Amino acid sequence: QVQLVESGGDLVQAGGSLSLRCSVSGGIFSISDMGWYRQSPGKQREWIASINSGGSAGYAESVVGRFVITRDNAKNMVYLQMNSLKPEDTAVYYCNQKIRALPGHDYWGRGTQVTVSS
Repeated sequence: QVQLVESGGDLVQAGGSLSLRCSVSGGIFSISDMGWYRQSPGKQREWIASINSGGSAGYAESVVGRFVITRDNAKNMVYLQMNSLKPEDTAVYYCNQKIRALPGHDYWGRGTQVTVSS
């Protein structure tokens, strides 16, 4: 059973920073692709960043230059460093795990709330 648990969400002022963490248990973390998504009220869940098993990262245009995704395979952890936060970054942030060799392997955490005040 794969479980993902996000933490680190908080209320922060615009321009501030937060570091989100995702702890993963079960599965084979080292070969997984990990991603961060977010969902604001009334909006669809959107992809914001991912990092593959080789450590290559990709970002949505809305967060390029402000957010950084990293992973620690020894600790089964993935992180999202968020800088220069804007009110429009307010959302519930979700961690996701996929394994390309296993098409049905697609797991989500319950999310952590990030609120950015203006």
